[in-house]
Amino acid sequence: MTFPPQGPPPGLPPQGPPPGLPPQGPPPGLPPQGPPPQGPPPQGPRPEPPTQRIPQSFPELPGEQSRRDPVSTILILVIVTAVALAGLLGAELYARRTADSIVAKAVSCVIKDSATASFGLRPFLVQHFTHSYRDITVQTAGNQIREAKGMKLTLTLDDVRINPTAESAGTLGALDADITWTTEGIKQTVQGVIPLLGGLVNNVTADPADGTLEIQAALGNVTVRPQVVDDGLNLEVLKVSGLGFTLPRESVQPALDVFTTALTKNLPMGIRAESVGVTDGGVNARFVTRDATIPNGQQDACFAGVG
Repeated sequence: MTFPPQGPPPGLPPQGPPPGLPPQGPPPGLPPQGPPPQGPPPQGPRPEPPTQRIPQSFPELPGEQSRRDPVSTILILVIVTAVALAGLLGAELYARRTADSIVAKAVSCVIKDSATASFGLRPFLVQHFTHSYRDITVQTAGNQIREAKGMKLTLTLDDVRINPTAESAGTLGALDADITWTTEGIKQTVQGVIPLLGGLVNNVTADPADGTLEIQAALGNVTVRPQVVDDGLNLEVLKVSGLGFTLPRESVQPALDVFTTALTKNLPMGIRAESVGVTDGGVNARFVTRDATIPNGQQDACFAGVG
């Protein structure tokens, strides 16, 4: 197949520059244009396109830095303070529990009943480092005090100074001990200390107006008056009756004297009876001491942990 020669359609003049325009080409005097000369490639890393150069971080403005620093500092101070307070609180609680246990153990050993102790509101660590303690309270379970059944003790200690030496564990400014003795406890106690009649005791009644106790038994009654004698507690026998007639006081008094002497003798730190009274529920008594010396473990085994 053959194709006709290409050219302008018949009847159209040949194409060329429009009339009146100079021919296209390089200006006179300039060399003809051509492709730029080729040379060796530039040395060094190839620059990244602008779209790939993403900054990793933006610099902080001076105002932002100044506003952030105080906040960070305050936060750090709050954290450090909280940690320090938590440590102090833990040390305070641990030291209190240890001291409570030592005091309760000493009191329990002396009175032969379980006891709990607590220190006052003053920070305990301050007391511990100064070896000076105040407002110590001790309470017993109320089972007994030595051989006296149904006796309960509430003890307050103040101005305790621990200074262990060969002669003592320290000093005690004041001790106040309030004792309650229920009529049920008196009955149980008398049943074990009065020969013959004690085993038959079935009731004890209190008469606050007369300040007396009546010990009632199947074979007779004994009327006694609690009182303070020679810095100790004493039960004075006022009357003994049985089988319809009065018996001599000496039939009961010696047994009660032995009991009360054993109850209050050899109390540590010079503790003495100050007052005693009869209530509807039994007997209340107060024992005290002032400016006393605290024994150490060699002098009294009950104080082995003190100091």
